Amino acid sequence: MIEILTNMPDKIVGIRASGTVTAEDYESVLIPTIEESLKKQGPIRLLYVLDCSVTDFSIGAMWDDTKLGFQHLQDFERIAIVTDDHLMRGMVHAFQFAMPKFLKVFPLDGEDAAIEWLKV
Repeated sequence: MIEILTNMPDKIVGIRASGTVTAEDYESVLIPTIEESLKKQGPIRLLYVLDCSVTDFSIGAMWDDTKLGFQHLQDFERIAIVTDDHLMRGMVHAFQFAMPKFLKVFPLDGEDAAIEWLKV
């Protein structure tokens, strides 16, 4: 499931993934939220809190995540991924070479620090 986090600072879109995440979650919640935010304010900063494991993502959700990232790569000023999942952290670090200045991983207890980093 994907939920949109409310009361985020300006230009920050916050989402939380928990339980099982499906392609439908991306298509009905995440993608419309990102696209609407981009229309309203231009480039955004994304707080992506993963209260689940990468194994909880369906193949369709992983595909939609990849497409979203590549389609909107220039539309994200910063991305903070908050997770304790070691596999997800490893995957992010593996791709961080392509976007080292605007992607950072935080532990689950570092959500406040992630928001502060996004505000800079």
